Amino acid sequence: MIILAYLAGSISSAIIICKIKKLPDPREVGSNNPGATNVLRNTNKLTAAIVLFFDILKGVIPVWGAYFLGIEPIAIGFIGVAACLGHMYPIFFGFKGGKAVATAFGVLLPIGFTLGGLLIVTWIFVAKLTRYSSLAAIVTVSLAPLYTWMIKPSYVYPVFMLSALIVFRHKDNIQRLLNGTESKISIKK
Repeated sequence: MIILAYLAGSISSAIIICKIKKLPDPREVGSNNPGATNVLRNTNKLTAAIVLFFDILKGVIPVWGAYFLGIEPIAIGFIGVAACLGHMYPIFFGFKGGKAVATAFGVLLPIGFTLGGLLIVTWIFVAKLTRYSSLAAIVTVSLAPLYTWMIKPSYVYPVFMLSALIVFRHKDNIQRLLNGTESKISIKK
């Protein structure tokens, strides 16, 4: 399951969808990050929404599958981390991937829709308040273990592992936030 989750995570929807739609490769424009935020900045909302959907799905499918197979929470955590590592370091795309925020959301969604709702509300609140997608992601994943503890405590340790991985992947963003050089997102009504 860990290998399958990694391979699923390695399918870069941003690169594939942009190639199908004859749009610029997200690894070569903007932040050079093959993720939904960079696709939004460089293409359009529909394309970014499609990328977001498939990035979430590649986190949901392996974790939900593991859950239905009766795999223990800590092992499910490793499966979720594998899906995110696949997104970050995809074997099919030269090990150069994205930050795995949407994939991590997909990994966490099977824990419960309440958790999913809390994560969405947190991300939107921080993004609207600060206009930094990276800061919204960092705050959201940092609060994910707390939210999980309130909803399904048996999943706290796997969620903590995933959160630490996502925060680590944002180390360059954290440095840019501290320096005041991080790009803001445009949120329109």
